[in-house]
Order: sequence, then C-alpha cells, then structure tokens
Amino acid sequence: MNLPTFNNPKLLQQALTHRSAVNENKGQSHNERLEFLGDAVLELVVSEFLFVRYPKSTEGELTQARTALVRTETLAQLAKKLNLQEKITLSKGESRVGGQYNPSLLADTMEAVIGAIHIDGGIEAAEKFIQDNLLSDAASIISTATQLDTKSKFQEIVQAKGFSSPIYKIVAKEGPDHNRIFTAQVFVAGRPMGKGSGKSKQE
Repeated sequence: MNLPTFNNPKLLQQALTHRSAVNENKGQSHNERLEFLGDAVLELVVSEFLFVRYPKSTEGELTQARTALVRTETLAQLAKKLNLQEKITLSKGESRVGGQYNPSLLADTMEAVIGAIHIDGGIEAAEKFIQDNLLSDAASIISTATQLDTKSKFQEIVQAKGFSSPIYKIVAKEGPDHNRIFTAQVFVAGRPMGKGSGKSKQE
C-alpha cells in the first residue's frame, strides 16, 4: 500500500501534521481542517459504494456496514498499513507518550490524508484511493465488524430474559501508554458474567 503522488506535497505535509506540533514548527499548518473535509469525502464515497453494491439492503443495514468501514479501528488499521505512524509530525511530548500509535489519532490523520488527496486531485483521486485501499476489502471488514458486535447481541439476550442492560467495567490496565492492555468485565444483575482483554476498551 502506498500514498498517491501529490501535485502539491505541502498538502500531504499538512495532513500529516498533528495540532500538537504546530508550536514547535512555526509556520506549519495542522491537519484538523483537512480531517473535517476527509471525513465528509470518506462518508460520501463509502455510502455511494454500499448503495450500489448492496441494492437489497435496508437503510439500517447500509448504515451498519458504513459504520464498520469508517470506524476508528478500521481507519487506524489502514493508517498502519500505510505506515502513517512513521510519517506523522507530533510534538515531542505527544511523541514521547506514543501518540503516533493512538488509534484515534491515526484515524484522524487518515481522514486528513483523504481530505488532502481530494484537494490535490479531486473527488476522482480520493475515490480511487478509498476504493484501492479500503473498499477492495469491504466484505471482509463488514463481516468481521458484524461478528465483533457481540455487545449488542448479548444485550438483546439479557433483556429478553427480563434483566436490565449489562454493565461493563474496566477492571485492569497494564503496559505502557502506547501498548496498553485493558481488561473489561461484564455484569448482569450484579453478577460477573465474563471477562476479556484487548488493546482498546472497545476491543
């Protein structure tokens, strides 16, 4: 996976510059405005793709599929495949705490890059990038996200049995900030029902 060649390389530089770095790099613009644009471009391209690809799907099913494709975890994974964590410009403080590995920061940067591609080459260039790097694996991403949505399924089962909604608590945190492992436990009517660990609270 590679980023496209930019007609205006400064746009890519801006897309890869986190707000925290601006004070240490005078005259450099950060990527928040490009992130705003990229978010809208991504949603449009993904929505149109799903609308055409799945003509029999309901609005709710299309929304669920889109959420799987544009969620933080999906975009962060794409950013890692493009090695954006090695290209992001951060403040020294943000870099020290492993900000370049933060899924939310990586996802925001990915949206900023998409915004920059759109400005540099138009909607066609942005659509091609999204198609080649994200939508080419859409079915697998959607399927995986659906399988991982056990939280919703578990809540339906619990409520069908007459209990109130499950309560999730983070019961342990281990490891450094850039490689932290969270352990969560789920309770139903005050009783512990299961425990799981992952690199994010959601996982």
